[in-house]
Amino acid sequence: MSDNPHNSEQKPWQATVLTLFPDAFPGVLGTSVIGTAEKNRIWALETVDIRDFAANKHRNVDDTPAGGGPGMVFRPDVSANAIDSVAPDGRPLIYLTPRGAPLTQKRVRELALGPGLIVFCGRFEGLDQRVIEARQMEEISIGDFVLAGGEVAAQVMIEACVRLLPGVLGASESIEDESFEDGLLEYPLYTRPKEWEGRDIPDVLRSGHHKAIAAWRLEKQKEITKLRRPDLWAKWQADKGT
Repeated sequence: MSDNPHNSEQKPWQATVLTLFPDAFPGVLGTSVIGTAEKNRIWALETVDIRDFAANKHRNVDDTPAGGGPGMVFRPDVSANAIDSVAPDGRPLIYLTPRGAPLTQKRVRELALGPGLIVFCGRFEGLDQRVIEARQMEEISIGDFVLAGGEVAAQVMIEACVRLLPGVLGASESIEDESFEDGLLEYPLYTRPKEWEGRDIPDVLRSGHHKAIAAWRLEKQKEITKLRRPDLWAKWQADKGT
């Protein structure tokens, strides 16, 4: 019997990555539980080399920005041809860019519930705006910083989705307790030994009183979120009506 919790007729969650560097994949996606899940056909990875759609022998995919300015821009004809080579199958087409909407756990859950995603990895100064509009691309950012390209960001987003697929992680409770799942950051974690470098595990965690442990953890979540992410804390309070 197969270890794959999906039946043999069910199509795996599909991730297609359009990139100038297909050799960057699977990268970390081929390791640990994410890599095992791919081997078990819970999800599947496909890469498309954007340079394969260049029109000249030099395989040029970019040109200078209209209106002047530094850097180069993905050509719309090459980019669109690469995108159009992929069968969408109801999957969203995502362009990874620093100006995109922040990637949230809520959006990750939505993507994980769908058939998969198609990701265009940004490079240079960016992608011609006409392609973004014509292909109705969803612009997403993984944080308020700039990378050399979207390949690492694509791996981040795909891993965040895949780990939520049924059969990838062992305990559903561990997912429910994670940061962002309930609007708060995660509580502190401890394990043996009881004492390490003069620091003890909090007594409540060794008490065996589950209600007291749950209350302690919630208070710690509140403290950490209020201190480190006042934006999340304000939203959590608003949602709770406090």
